Amino acid sequence: MHYFDTYALIQIAKGDKNYQPFTKTSIATTLLNLYELYYILNKEKKEQLAEDFFDRLLPFCVDFSSEDIKTAAKFRLEHHKKSLSYVDALGYVISLRLGTQFLTGDDAFSQFPGVLFIK
Repeated sequence: MHYFDTYALIQIAKGDKNYQPFTKTSIATTLLNLYELYYILNKEKKEQLAEDFFDRLLPFCVDFSSEDIKTAAKFRLEHHKKSLSYVDALGYVISLRLGTQFLTGDDAFSQFPGVLFIK
């Protein structure tokens, strides 16, 4: 299983060949990541793609706790120079809790443990 951040979800939606192998794996993400994905695809005038992926990925959303939020806030503060987004910091913390790799192409995460970095 991998935790897919928004970057990974966008690349998969756009058919990036580097992310194709991950379309056959078990995934986890959050509703917040789907929110970002939906927004970005609609911004790019890909409304039907946004609808399709939102509906298809909704069953793979995991819940997060107040402790996840606190941990993510501390993590983001600790690494404030990297300009991590709130959603990405939360996703990373959730992936650690779940014991799964954090799949991303976001340069800010490339050196963190537990990250599978794909460009």
